[in-house]
Amino acid sequence: MSTPFLFLPDAPHFALSNATVPAIAVTASTGPAIEGLASVDIVISNGKIDAVLPAGTAPAELPKADLRQGMVWPCFADMHTHLDKGHIWPRRPNPDGTFMGALDNVGIDREANWSASDVRTRMEFSLRSAYAHGTHLIRTHLDSIAPQHRISFEVFSEVREAWKDRIALQAVALFPLDKIYDEAFFDDLVSVIREQKGVLGGVTYLMPDLEERLDLLFRTAAENGFDIDLHVDETEEKQVLTLKTIAEAKLRHGFEGVVTVGHCCSLARQDEDVASTTIDLVARAGISVVSLPMCNMYLQDRHPGRTPRWRGVTLFHELAAAGVATAVSSDNTRDPFYAYGDMDPVEVFREAVRILHLDHPLTDAARVVTTSPADILGRPDLGRIAVGGPADLVLFSARRWSEFLSRPQADRIVMRNGMGIDRSLPDYRELDPILGA
Repeated sequence: MSTPFLFLPDAPHFALSNATVPAIAVTASTGPAIEGLASVDIVISNGKIDAVLPAGTAPAELPKADLRQGMVWPCFADMHTHLDKGHIWPRRPNPDGTFMGALDNVGIDREANWSASDVRTRMEFSLRSAYAHGTHLIRTHLDSIAPQHRISFEVFSEVREAWKDRIALQAVALFPLDKIYDEAFFDDLVSVIREQKGVLGGVTYLMPDLEERLDLLFRTAAENGFDIDLHVDETEEKQVLTLKTIAEAKLRHGFEGVVTVGHCCSLARQDEDVASTTIDLVARAGISVVSLPMCNMYLQDRHPGRTPRWRGVTLFHELAAAGVATAVSSDNTRDPFYAYGDMDPVEVFREAVRILHLDHPLTDAARVVTTSPADILGRPDLGRIAVGGPADLVLFSARRWSEFLSRPQADRIVMRNGMGIDRSLPDYRELDPILGA
């Protein structure tokens, strides 16, 4: 394990001096910024941020940790994950790396193995990793095909309570919309979402009566006060564009809840006029979009013996330019939908910058794993460095973007309530008993 690049003062009142911060993630004025990075002193008192001052101006009498221009970020928000699927790869890999290979093998593993104990063990493992990396807010989609919806939501409820002081957790009920007319199932699912204060999810794809199914989805959400978070157009097929139909449904119903859509891969396959019209509708409907660059690059345009021709991601820049709230997230972790990952938003950010070209300039890029996802999830108190808020921070030795994006930042320090945490990651061997090592 690498040696920490600095040691924090053992005092209730101290300053992080000569820090570099992404200005977009700081609520106080930071003064001049170069490519979105500003130089500040951060004063911490009894676990809270007392002040953000120009670099070198913290009171002289305060104990100080000199960061020597090292970066300080707020703790991260990871708004689209699958904690119930995580880490099943050793037990059920994807044989060919395709979307259908993922769908089929997750289904087989779910039916064979997803007991409460199995789901809890894997979910806790992922949360321990996320916490060590500096994450404070996670939304997970839970496979909600009967009877799994009751098992996984009950486990999630227990885990959410156990982790409430470390990670704020939200859950979405994920199910295919072809099940929405199964009245007994859907009524029970709605009752579970209501009991667990969850979000109504679903997977949209081309079907003759998609509008009618979306009408039922939106009516149900409105009647129960649910927000909506959908998996949308996760395909390279140009003819599949349900995003437009979803935006029209939200406008038609005058739905006042938050609607979030993930993936939207096929939007990038459209002709310019179709894409532009769809984006305008999404903006007018006030729908938020989250891109999952690592998973989508892994799955999309995968064909045996053929090099992929496109990156698999949505029209991120165009959506943001139209005023659509956008963010990126980690998605799946070591399961048939994505063979890799470690619930690390720094990895997600680093790869998103490369895949989505979030650079040149990087001025506002930090928002995609901090302020933007926190705002979309209704937690504007998180994902930012706020005076008066808790000193939940991630400290890096990297001083500028080139340094930050060129290494995994394994020597980072994670602070919660002004104190460094144990950043030890769980050992994969802990999962051997359930994965059949």
